[in-house]
Amino acid sequence: MIKGIEHIAIFAKDTKALSDWYVKTFEGEIVYDNGKGTYFVAFADKSMIEFCKSADENTPTGLEVPGIRHIALTSTEFEKDVERVKTAGAEILKDAVVSDKRIGTLFFRDPEGNILHLISRPKPLV
Repeated sequence: MIKGIEHIAIFAKDTKALSDWYVKTFEGEIVYDNGKGTYFVAFADKSMIEFCKSADENTPTGLEVPGIRHIALTSTEFEKDVERVKTAGAEILKDAVVSDKRIGTLFFRDPEGNILHLISRPKPLV
């Protein structure tokens, strides 16, 4: 039985700097460091992102091209988290909006160009 997604992996040129950015910006915690440039950052709900060393440069893609395109991060304090993302210097792709159903969304890039989606829902989908 599959219980869920334990982690996703991001390959990066500077795994230490990128994992530190996620820790600082999203209050994550490094829970694994293999001493060779691989880090696992865990979040409050125990989900994780693995950061692995890349051999190639990242070629950022557009927001709506085929393939896996973004990681959605759940926010319980949307306005505060939007400010945190902006203060961290993220490139904003679609500015923050809150729908009439009170769903907040923001699309941005991390320092290595990966697309992230900040989302706040008054009621989770599941």
